[in-house]
Amino acid sequence: MRSALGLTAAAQGMAYLSGRGDLPLWAAAACLLAVGCGSLLLVGFLTPLACIVMGLGGAAAAFTMPHSEMLGALPGAPFLLFVVSAAAAALLLGPGAYSLDARLFGRREIIIPLSPRPSEP
Repeated sequence: MRSALGLTAAAQGMAYLSGRGDLPLWAAAACLLAVGCGSLLLVGFLTPLACIVMGLGGAAAAFTMPHSEMLGALPGAPFLLFVVSAAAAALLLGPGAYSLDARLFGRREIIIPLSPRPSEP
């Protein structure tokens, strides 16, 4: 899931950058941010930070960008809804076993201890 979100975000950012040459500065910066965060998610480095930035960027784009300016591989509000929901899911799931985060910082395993049950008479 993490790599699918990263690949989709990076491809969408590249599609926006290559689609038109007359992008405003803020739009070009948002496209570069999408490509950067997508690349980070693709390799699994700084996954929580990249997911938060992707989710906030998708939500900001959904509320500020007119639908006439949305061009690319997946145009419109369905893509933005996908980005926000997938970023939230990837944030909650974590980077996974095959990521740079797991390699650099170690895998995190949650151990839930058994609760002591009262003995029955």
